[in-house]
Amino acid sequence: MAAHRDNTRKTARRAGALLAAAALGGSAFAAAPALADQIAAPAEKAPTIATPVADLVAQGMAAKDPNADGYDKFIVTYKEGAQAATTSQGRANAWGKAAKAAGVSVKELRATASGSHVVQADKKLDQAASKAFMLQLAADPSVESVEPDAIMTVAASTPSDALYSEQWGFHGENGMNVEGAWDAGTGEGSTVAVLDTGIVDHPDLNANVSGGYDFISDADSARDGDGRDADPSDEGDWIEYGECNAMMESGSSWHGTHVAGTIGAVADTEGVVGVAPDTTIQPVRVLGKCGGSLSDIADAIVWASGGSVPGVPDNPEPADVINMSLGGSGMCGTAYQSAIDQAVANGTTVVVAAGNESQPAANSRPANCDNVVTVAASDEQGSKASFSNYGDAVDVTAPGAEIISTVDSGTTTPAGADYAAYQGTSMAAPHVAGVAALLVANGTADPAAVEQQLKDTARTMPGTCAEGCGAGLVDAAAALGGSDVGGRPE
Repeated sequence: MAAHRDNTRKTARRAGALLAAAALGGSAFAAAPALADQIAAPAEKAPTIATPVADLVAQGMAAKDPNADGYDKFIVTYKEGAQAATTSQGRANAWGKAAKAAGVSVKELRATASGSHVVQADKKLDQAASKAFMLQLAADPSVESVEPDAIMTVAASTPSDALYSEQWGFHGENGMNVEGAWDAGTGEGSTVAVLDTGIVDHPDLNANVSGGYDFISDADSARDGDGRDADPSDEGDWIEYGECNAMMESGSSWHGTHVAGTIGAVADTEGVVGVAPDTTIQPVRVLGKCGGSLSDIADAIVWASGGSVPGVPDNPEPADVINMSLGGSGMCGTAYQSAIDQAVANGTTVVVAAGNESQPAANSRPANCDNVVTVAASDEQGSKASFSNYGDAVDVTAPGAEIISTVDSGTTTPAGADYAAYQGTSMAAPHVAGVAALLVANGTADPAAVEQQLKDTARTMPGTCAEGCGAGLVDAAAALGGSDVGGRPE
């Protein structure tokens, strides 16, 4: 399978993408929910904070909010031009009083790609103490905003069973009409970054996997003995009882590999095929044991799109599309929105899962961020899947129930290639990311144009969705300007 890069086309499209990004750009503070999980500097109204609640964890296990017992890391954004923020001592003075009042020792861990700084207390502060700490820190004249470095998790996925004839989302009556899109191309020359649990060795994926990075800064969560590195291998996200506030133990999900398979599994005689079977998959590891931190995910978004991240080599192959099948509740916040805006300015389409709590997607981040394509999930009857989030924040809908794709057979660490059917908006988003890759490969590279094409060519939901499923069910063939009849790629 060819997966080379057309560098001439890539350079040209990125130069033009900056103008589109300006039109798309939105404030991180605009249309914020009444309950915010970010503390802004004192303004006309007193800031408030709500507890972020993660999506259901992998394999549908019962779990508590991984952030329920509070935070020990915070993302501090300083005001532009603030002299005190230019030195480590000046920044330390900003949070010194807040640390003393909270009874903790605080150290600065690192700068983020957007220019904010991650600080860590020597012990976890409960929700009330975290709020008090952030309020006092935000009162410093050099500080623009403070938010907890919350833990995000994969959007839920429930195992089932197994291959192409079972990929109803591609060719079924209520599927996405993917076969018709293959008449126009199979994604060669495009790259999709999968921000997830990483990747495992799999013969149905290996030919299309290239590059990537591990952005998990916490060695315990990463399970690889170090922090960030150039190896995005999935080390397994299994947990024991009591870890991550879980009420039961759980095996590894191989979530990133499943998502990657839906986007770009190889077209051959075995297993499954991806929506864009000739695209390049770039695995970017942001989720490990207990999930992943907001600051790591935000940096990964910037890096995947070609931006610079302190201490990390630049991405030699910036992605055309980013898929984020992850999330948690709360307002979008500065960290997410700044990273997403930078990615879009770099010419990268950002596709995200709507969430699986059967509630308005406006309550879930990054589904509620600006400049993203938010994807709800449909079932085999063409209706909104029972678990899927919905409402005004949803842009489009795609198949997300009983989706067969690539996984590993290991219950903890990798043991060998396998296939399984999962369900969740995590499975819907990569269907759309795959179509976005097809559009990019066919010349529709601008993020605003990609999103508009997906919406303009979506069809009315075949079943029911009274709550709101955006523009409707994505139609891959219509998006590529093809017929409703096509053939399986050779």
